Amino acid sequence: MTTETAKKPSVLFVCVHNAGRSQMAAAFLTSLSKGAVEVRSAGSQPAEKINPAAVEAMAEVGIDMSAEVPKVLTTEAVKDSDVVITMGCGDECPYFPGKRYEDWVLEDPAGKGVESVRPIRDEIRTRIEALITELVPAQHPDAQ
Repeated sequence: MTTETAKKPSVLFVCVHNAGRSQMAAAFLTSLSKGAVEVRSAGSQPAEKINPAAVEAMAEVGIDMSAEVPKVLTTEAVKDSDVVITMGCGDECPYFPGKRYEDWVLEDPAGKGVESVRPIRDEIRTRIEALITELVPAQHPDAQ
């Protein structure tokens, strides 16, 4: 097996509490990219624990995020990432030229039951699948 010559792309997901949307996005990207993408998540005002409805919704699709903990957003995390995806934290995310920034407008799952979290989870999965085809073209079935 040869060593990797190209640095794998890195993505940082940021939301206010780092307890729902950003955690689900990070879990999907970690799982679906099969390690081809370096994944980080953080919050501008992290919660004490992960949203239990988000944990339950992800468990329904075979992804266990029960051991995750909300992390505080650091300037280093942004500097070390190629793509920064914000989810409702807006201007609280530091800006560095040369980074790709996206703002995903998604409903906040805070305080919602699993029934309300499922559509948010499914929307995140759709966006993650599209992101993987952009960042890791070799994983796309049509790539050669």
